[in-house]
Amino acid sequence: MKRYAIVGLGSRAELFARALAASPRAEPAAFCDHNETRMRVHNSWLGTAVPCYGPDGFGAMLAKERIDVVVVCTPDHTHARYVADALTAGCDVVTEKPMTTDLDGVRLILAAQRETGRSVRVAFNYRYNPVHRRVRELLAEGAVGEIGSVEFSWLLDTAHGADYFRRWHRDKERSGGLLVHKSGHHFDLVNWWLGRGPETVYALGGLVFYGEENGRRHGHATGYTRGTDPAARDDPFALDLESSPRLRALYRDAEAEDGYLRDRNVFSPGITIEDDLSVLVRHRGGVVLNYHLHAYSPREGYRVVFSGSEGRLELDVRENEHAGAAATPSRALLIRQRHWEPPEVVLDQELGEGHGGGDERMLAELLGDAAPDPLGCAADHEDGLRALLTGLAANRSLRTGEPVGIDGLLDEIGMSGHRPRE
Repeated sequence: MKRYAIVGLGSRAELFARALAASPRAEPAAFCDHNETRMRVHNSWLGTAVPCYGPDGFGAMLAKERIDVVVVCTPDHTHARYVADALTAGCDVVTEKPMTTDLDGVRLILAAQRETGRSVRVAFNYRYNPVHRRVRELLAEGAVGEIGSVEFSWLLDTAHGADYFRRWHRDKERSGGLLVHKSGHHFDLVNWWLGRGPETVYALGGLVFYGEENGRRHGHATGYTRGTDPAARDDPFALDLESSPRLRALYRDAEAEDGYLRDRNVFSPGITIEDDLSVLVRHRGGVVLNYHLHAYSPREGYRVVFSGSEGRLELDVRENEHAGAAATPSRALLIRQRHWEPPEVVLDQELGEGHGGGDERMLAELLGDAAPDPLGCAADHEDGLRALLTGLAANRSLRTGEPVGIDGLLDEIGMSGHRPRE
């Protein structure tokens, strides 16, 4: 049985902690976080007494608790340090996406992985969604012939999308912005579907809805700091931590230790990420991706279209009709249409919970409870790098207004002449 440590005990860590506690092949052997309250909360939820350590005791924890695998769920800008230190200590690593947020972090992780030969797995759960797996199968079978282009539009509604502007993700230095933190999922899917990584990236976008200036211009409530302030009571954009026992336990009750506010006003100062983004990516081999992320949509869902020499494959996923609506199952419609033929409905079905059922399948694979996967859903450090390079190149393009070549970024991290595995 492998012994796992989880570093970073925010809400995402619950997914891994519960899976570890229930697995016959693994056990949660240690928690590491700078906030003792959050570690105690996770132990109370599991009914366990997993040993708890602060960040300064990370290395000692790995040795004392005989850790085999470290699960990294900390804020994105800290991933590289924990990944590299765990590898150097002889552990394998599972890290939440993104693998890191900048080229310095990439250098650190790749150097540690080369020196140790240990495994780094990136938790790209969308690969495990059964509908996304079906798309990969169809493309591999040549369902639309030679692919020429991909159109990919992702809508985040004013509940989900707004949440990135309440918490630490609003700071680009900590999250890399949505092009790294959120879109990394989507860039990875396209890389995986095509079997090709990026070559050239160009991006446009900005902060057009959230933030103090936009809030004032559009008449939103800007005069409060956080969702618990009395002035936020009637604001639909405010998050009430008191109404959620789990969020209250993890964040409201833990504030005194670190001062972290989970319920910031999305129309307050200090937001440095974008909320409306368009990216053009030429992939190796010539396929062009036209990608758009919209973080203030009235509804939630996404659409991806593959145009090929023999027709089109269109996936439309609707996750809700409007923010605040009663929860209903997500629904996916996948249509193939060949030239000169009527459209064929490949599937029309409800999706499971947890990223369309992807979370459960990913955890089973990560913990060794699943059969070998012929579609190659498991993502390693090279897959993490390919997705990250698209986001980092897009951020640089936003700053410079120019297209960014991926080979230039590879040169900067000492990988001149070597491309991540295709």
